[in-house]
Amino acid sequence: MARVDVTVRGAGIFGLSVAWACARRGARVRVIEAVRPGAGCSGGLVGALSPHVPEAWNPKKAFQLESLLMAGDWWGAVEAETGLVSGYGRVGRLQPLADEAAVGLARARAEGAATLWQGRAEWRVVPARGQDWEPASPSGWLVEDTLSARLSPRLGLAALEAALAARGGELVLGEGEEAGAVVHATGLAGLEALSAALGRRVGAGVKGQAMALRFEAGGLPQMFLEGLHVVPHVDGTVAIGSTAETAWEVEGTDGQLEDLHARAVAAVPALAGAPVVGRWAGVRPRAASRAPLLGAWPGRAGHWVANGGFKIGFGMAPKVAEVMADLVLEGRDGVPEGFRVEALR
Repeated sequence: MARVDVTVRGAGIFGLSVAWACARRGARVRVIEAVRPGAGCSGGLVGALSPHVPEAWNPKKAFQLESLLMAGDWWGAVEAETGLVSGYGRVGRLQPLADEAAVGLARARAEGAATLWQGRAEWRVVPARGQDWEPASPSGWLVEDTLSARLSPRLGLAALEAALAARGGELVLGEGEEAGAVVHATGLAGLEALSAALGRRVGAGVKGQAMALRFEAGGLPQMFLEGLHVVPHVDGTVAIGSTAETAWEVEGTDGQLEDLHARAVAAVPALAGAPVVGRWAGVRPRAASRAPLLGAWPGRAGHWVANGGFKIGFGMAPKVAEVMADLVLEGRDGVPEGFRVEALR
């Protein structure tokens, strides 16, 4: 590559998304990845793109809403570049409600969604119908939202990598030379490097475990069962996950994943007997603010940060990519104040 305008370190979901957004605007982009695309937590299985509850509104929830609403067109452009499938689908989500108090709270949130979601998606309370693809509900009621979507993490990364190459982008494995503006999107290693440089802890890793079952659920809704995601994918699998472990002894999967499997089958008996075709464990980067870290690397001119996706990185990626491309290529700063590295004291 004769000229490099932007170097992105890290080929996870934030790194490849930022690289694609920059290349799509005509920048010459080099991505440097230490191991392989998706080698960190972006190479997982779950791929739930789901909103926070529509109440107690804040800049993080507003940013996430914008990203979820733009995701269909954004991933559609990625797919159109190469013809590869990302696995994106706005399939919605079902959540069981435990009792009458939960039903009342869910109905209040439906009123919030009617305003906050701008009429572009719904959060509604519906009766359980006893269908096979439906979570058991103690109250007989479910939350159904039409904003939630799913994406295959591995198919999505492969589509991004191919789209970047189609626009002349370069992927370098191992060591590579930085040139132009440098965006650091290296997950947990990046949080640790930033912490060391600033002399204060800006984030940490949280381990997650997930499983894939061979079960054809097509375009049926995903489910959220008291912290457990059950997500149907286009490849004929259903992903279940994930744990959130701030301390762990085993780097790979363990009995906690089997517990998730048992919970999923108990809530959705249709999954009983579905063969396990994949297990995954990884450490997700969580910023101290629990929001993504975006913007300038303090004290390093020309260096930028896109990190801290944690559990919502795939859902945040389209908006993160465009905001970072605005900032790095055009100097337009749309980063929310709470997302900036300087905001972590």
